[in-house]
Amino acid sequence: MINITLPDKSVRQYPEGVTGLEIARSISEGLARNVLSIKVNDAIWDLTRPITTDANIKLFTWDNEEGKATFWHSSAHLMAEAIEHLYPGAKFGIGPDIENGFYYDIDFGDQQISSDDFKKIEDTMLQFAREKQQYVRREVSKAEALDYFSKKGDEYKLELISDLADGTISFYESGKFTDLCRGPHLPDTSGIKAIKLLATAGAYWRGDEKRKMLTRIYGISFPKASQLTEHLALLEEAKKRDHRKLGKELELFTFSQKVGQGLPIWLPKGAALRERLENFLKSVQKKAGYQQVITPHIGNVELYKTSGHFQKYGKDSFQPISTPVEGEQYMLKPMNCPHHCEIFSHKPHSYKELPIRLAEFGTVYRYEQSGELHGLTRVRSFTQDDAHIFCRPDQLKTEFIGVIDIVLHIFRTLNFENFITQISIRDPKNTEKYIGSDENWEKAEQAIIEAVQEKGLTATIVEGEAAFYGPKLDFMVRDAIGRKWQLGTIQVDYNLPERFDLEYIGADNQKHRPIMIHRAPFGSMERFVAVLLEHTAGKFPLWLTPTQVMILPISEKFIDYARKVQQILEENEVRSQVDERNEKTGKKIRDAELQRVPYMLIVGEKEEADGNVSVRKQGEGDLGSRPTLEFAEMIREDVKKMTN
Repeated sequence: MINITLPDKSVRQYPEGVTGLEIARSISEGLARNVLSIKVNDAIWDLTRPITTDANIKLFTWDNEEGKATFWHSSAHLMAEAIEHLYPGAKFGIGPDIENGFYYDIDFGDQQISSDDFKKIEDTMLQFAREKQQYVRREVSKAEALDYFSKKGDEYKLELISDLADGTISFYESGKFTDLCRGPHLPDTSGIKAIKLLATAGAYWRGDEKRKMLTRIYGISFPKASQLTEHLALLEEAKKRDHRKLGKELELFTFSQKVGQGLPIWLPKGAALRERLENFLKSVQKKAGYQQVITPHIGNVELYKTSGHFQKYGKDSFQPISTPVEGEQYMLKPMNCPHHCEIFSHKPHSYKELPIRLAEFGTVYRYEQSGELHGLTRVRSFTQDDAHIFCRPDQLKTEFIGVIDIVLHIFRTLNFENFITQISIRDPKNTEKYIGSDENWEKAEQAIIEAVQEKGLTATIVEGEAAFYGPKLDFMVRDAIGRKWQLGTIQVDYNLPERFDLEYIGADNQKHRPIMIHRAPFGSMERFVAVLLEHTAGKFPLWLTPTQVMILPISEKFIDYARKVQQILEENEVRSQVDERNEKTGKKIRDAELQRVPYMLIVGEKEEADGNVSVRKQGEGDLGSRPTLEFAEMIREDVKKMTN
């Protein structure tokens, strides 16, 4: 018999070789019908894999991210089986689960495929699913694996196998299909009830632009048809909220092939929007004791070698720029932190000066592959709302709480109410891959855990996800339609202070190493604006929206009065425009609604005679007539409430 410890710490005894499915059935038949995979100690397994030693286990259903991952990984395998059946000779790269569904990278050779072929692939997948094909795991030697895929002529699998150590290789078989895969998979295909292939894209093999481009097919699947229907409706809503579409409609940003791929150009409205976001955060940071700095867009290559960014990002950066001086090279900066380390080190510091908080909206550059570029969310030039705090060990927890307060204030102000946090700590079983003493790591991790607890946040603690230089706290936000975005990261760093030999004189008159906190609540201005656009569907908060008020004269006779209204509004810090087009008022209202303008002021003969404006609010309709100054004061008060 072996001892199985359940998540509630209760212990049950089972015969050696018991499977996850049998454990689930011993708890309840309902759980057995819904369970998808099992975590055995630190690894996620198939439900049919025998457990032969004492273990801690957790069972996953569709309600768990791990359960969905197993379901979608199995579906990727099912899609590959259907494609091999329909397109003999197709070769397969990798086919993982992703946040919403799965994909597989495939070399179709001379065969052509498009979205027109999706229906027959889906039908074949469902046919195989109904056959209740079992996913059978088989561990194989490296020689056996190489021999199998050599005979198939699949150079992609052969390359993957060559990177694997003998004794770590497994195959999965279902129907007539065999795949190289570490798993886990469902017990069989019968649980896959609804399937939709969504898109194709080009993907270079192993992300290398010099390698062959494969066809990537994206799909999603569900245990119930109703779930697919709901998801497709969500996708339609996501299309309407696509920041690339809205950015064009609202004239916020553009891209130019002549300027270069992945280099966003901010148009006047977008630049003003971005400036308001920056000023908002600058105001918050000033109250919190941050000092604003500005650093160059380039730096000597030696700076980034010292920091380690050259080694880490060298391949993904724009290549070094050679100057007329022999051997002298510069780089477009990939990160701001090395520059901030140099600011700290430009003069001696006493322990009494700490913490020192340096903030910068610094533009950085990464050479993202062209196939990875996507609107504002993946670009080659982006501006981080970067700040670095240099503090003493006894200040770490207080400073960490201060950063959490800033992140929470931003979330409240911008209505990001649904979020979770994750504390990433080092792997206690593999501490040698992290720098810094055990004592410092324990202090840093405990400081983060206590800071999160004091703020009343519910956080998941994940072992092994810390950066090599220190633990961190990540904020994951769900937007208005339920999609998850990472916004806000706070990282503790012992590495850069060591690399740059940063120090301060302590109360004991000895030299000490400061701790460095990295933080970027927005992350990058580009990505944050993209997420905010999709979260709000372009209906920004009143304080942030480019045009707060559109003034609509009902005919040309009232344009002069409309301009007078605009002047009063502008004098009272209300952003407005006059629609002077010779169009019917109804069309002007519709166009202003499409531009997501929060308020429309309709002015005609009665309004001019009374010195009033007729107010209409986006989504609510007419609010009646009132004096212009009274309306302006109402807007100012609303803005003040939103940003305080």
